[in-house]
Amino acid sequence: MRVLYLLNVSNSSQLSADSGFTFADLLAPALTDAGVEVTVASPVAVGDARVAFAPTVSPSTKYRARFDPGMDALVGLFRARRPGVVVANQVEAAPAVRAALLEAGVDATVVGYCHYLPFSFTGTGVLELDPAMDDRGLGRSVLLAFAAGLAACDRVLVHSSTAASWTTAAAARTGVDLGDRLHIVPAPRDVRLVRDPAGITPPDGRATGLYNHRLYAHYGTARFTELARRLVAGGAVRLTVMDLFGTRSPERIRLDPSPERHLEELATTDGVTIASDRGDRVRYRSILAGAHFGIAPFRPGCPWSMSVIDCQAMGLPVIAPRTGWLAEHIDDELLFDTDEQAAQIAERLATDPEFYLLHAKRAYASTADLTPAAIAARYLEAIR
Repeated sequence: MRVLYLLNVSNSSQLSADSGFTFADLLAPALTDAGVEVTVASPVAVGDARVAFAPTVSPSTKYRARFDPGMDALVGLFRARRPGVVVANQVEAAPAVRAALLEAGVDATVVGYCHYLPFSFTGTGVLELDPAMDDRGLGRSVLLAFAAGLAACDRVLVHSSTAASWTTAAAARTGVDLGDRLHIVPAPRDVRLVRDPAGITPPDGRATGLYNHRLYAHYGTARFTELARRLVAGGAVRLTVMDLFGTRSPERIRLDPSPERHLEELATTDGVTIASDRGDRVRYRSILAGAHFGIAPFRPGCPWSMSVIDCQAMGLPVIAPRTGWLAEHIDDELLFDTDEQAAQIAERLATDPEFYLLHAKRAYASTADLTPAAIAARYLEAIR
């Protein structure tokens, strides 16, 4: 099988903050091990030299990635590589991929992987557009482009049952019947970030919580900031907050200045430490190992989170708001609806060794089936 993997890298200078790139960097070598001929078309090559690389230009904004896929470049790429399967990791680009294959005279299966959903559903079934994709009212257009992408795919892959439910419902509302084309294929855990909880020492009455998510407003960072103040006020918890972006370009700041604003607010909060791995996976592991538990993002439309998986694979319990995929994946004893409940759970993790070690083991076990080899097998089963 010859697979061409089209990957949009949103920030090539901060690859550690790009979960799509990390996914490809883990999956492509595992597919190669399974006998697949893989080419990654991306602004940045993955780390395994066995994976072929076709350099592409990264779109300058998130909207260009969705509305300007570059037909000429796609036609040339398809003619040169002659793939049997094309994976569009930007689902909105799938119609252009299909049209470019037609123009290039190449017959290939088109696979869309829904790494990101530009919508979510409330508990009462109301569809809500993701505000991150709704600048000046573009959200509805992004939703329709996403639905058009689903229609153009032979296979549609999603991370979780929550994502599958939401994607199916959104497709139906726009007249797209996914039928048997939808498959659940979660992301692989990072083999560099795995730690047996048998060697973990529980906190002795004081615990460090880790928040390792993007600080965009649409991730619910304002809500997290409120919780952060509540957690550190009790004295049993200190927090480490990851600065995943470093210095962003003026163009990205102009489009959304919220990460810088939230980072400044958190940096001036007593009991909160800002940390950066500077793109170094070894340093990132050290930061994870220095924490006792993780905190999930407050993003309403969370269909999956690599940062949550990173924590769990290291044996860190993750506390989470009862919403989206988090409510599907996180142990019920670690879910909360209010800041008071979150504080109670965090304090118990800090002061109850038996409770802590139980959930450290459960966290680690929840990622046991996410090895790259296991995910590659599921991926191949889905796209054949």
